[in-house]
Amino acid sequence: MKRLVILGSGESGVGTALLGKQKGFDVFVSDKGSISEKYKKVLLKHNIIFEENKHTEAEIFNADVVMKSPGIPDKVPLIQALISKKIKVVSEIEFAVKYTNAKIVGITGSNGKTTTTLLTGHLLKKAGLNVGIGGNIGDSFAQLVAEQNYDEYVLELSSFQLDGIIDFSPHIAVVTNISPDHLDRYDYNFDNYINSKFRITKNQTATDFLIYDADDIEIQNWLKKNTTKAQKIPFSIEKELEYGAFLRDDKIIIKLETEEVLIKIDDLALKGKHNIKNAMTAAITAKLLQINTDGIAKSLSSFEAVEHRLEYVQKVNGVQFINDSKATNVNAVFYALDSMKSPTIWIVGGVDKGNDYTELLSLVKEKVKVIICLGIDNQKIIETFGNLVDVVIETKTADKAVEVASQMASSGDAVLLSPACASFDLFENYQDRGVKFKEAIKNL
Repeated sequence: MKRLVILGSGESGVGTALLGKQKGFDVFVSDKGSISEKYKKVLLKHNIIFEENKHTEAEIFNADVVMKSPGIPDKVPLIQALISKKIKVVSEIEFAVKYTNAKIVGITGSNGKTTTTLLTGHLLKKAGLNVGIGGNIGDSFAQLVAEQNYDEYVLELSSFQLDGIIDFSPHIAVVTNISPDHLDRYDYNFDNYINSKFRITKNQTATDFLIYDADDIEIQNWLKKNTTKAQKIPFSIEKELEYGAFLRDDKIIIKLETEEVLIKIDDLALKGKHNIKNAMTAAITAKLLQINTDGIAKSLSSFEAVEHRLEYVQKVNGVQFINDSKATNVNAVFYALDSMKSPTIWIVGGVDKGNDYTELLSLVKEKVKVIICLGIDNQKIIETFGNLVDVVIETKTADKAVEVASQMASSGDAVLLSPACASFDLFENYQDRGVKFKEAIKNL
């Protein structure tokens, strides 16, 4: 019996444990921290041996294969020791893909990948396909493979997940956009991060497809310098294309084998320039999987917004509160601020990942009247924007941030939580931050 050791007991770790157990591995889960009760119950129910608050090397170094949770960097000593001992270290998606023959749509990018994943899954489900949706959102790919028998998977894939692939290859790969993010993980080298994203296409063949943003400079630069065997399909909101998706007269046009008018922008359920691109991406994918145009248009008009992504929560005394907690990098905040039509009180801050805020300067000057910092270390934000707005206030809880925002706002203003940072200084994750923000609004 082969031994599978899993480092990390989060969604991907426990999902891999379930799949490994099902496939006859001797499974051992090791977590340097504590294991949450939710996941501990799953492991106990399936008689999977685990340890927490430590890594016992004697139990780990006898593995045939190690699945490393995406949050663990390659540079940590334990991973380096495994590599030096020539023990195979893979990501969850690499482990799971061996056990399914389904078509895979893999979606990555700095921003928009969650919305695009859910929107694509929505289109495919509405068309009657037997599709599983997961990866970096919802259930892990490994758990879906273990518990279901889907014909297609639509997977959100982070750069951390892609770092651990060897043979994984999606039939349709999507790169939504690329902007600086997680640079602390990539030695503050943007090229390292870009190359990590494009690992999504490294094993694709001439029968596969790569869908990408033709307006994105970093994507264009990478494609000029590197090759992919996949068939490339671009999309753009800035120019008409000979092939792919583009805008004409406020309509999305899809031009693959023939040219088709897909949908009017005004009929899209999701608003904003970034969501036009998300819709284009999902529509191209649906067309490649033989879904008819009318069905795609209907599904694009019926999709509901993603929680924590430009989520219009509630109006209080004429002030619109917007939850964009998922905006954990500068580019995501750029889209959010760009979409604001009202004077904005901006709640920002958290764990900085090497942010360069300069691209936000003109938007902040134009649209933001008050900045409320929600983080432990706000110095960089204050230094960057302190001269652009009249008021900058520091807070340490969602309740306080919302209370101060409500006091500073006038009827007709918007209060936007769009942090540009990770949440781990004050919250469990971006979802926890968003939930606490919404709870605070209800308590006003």
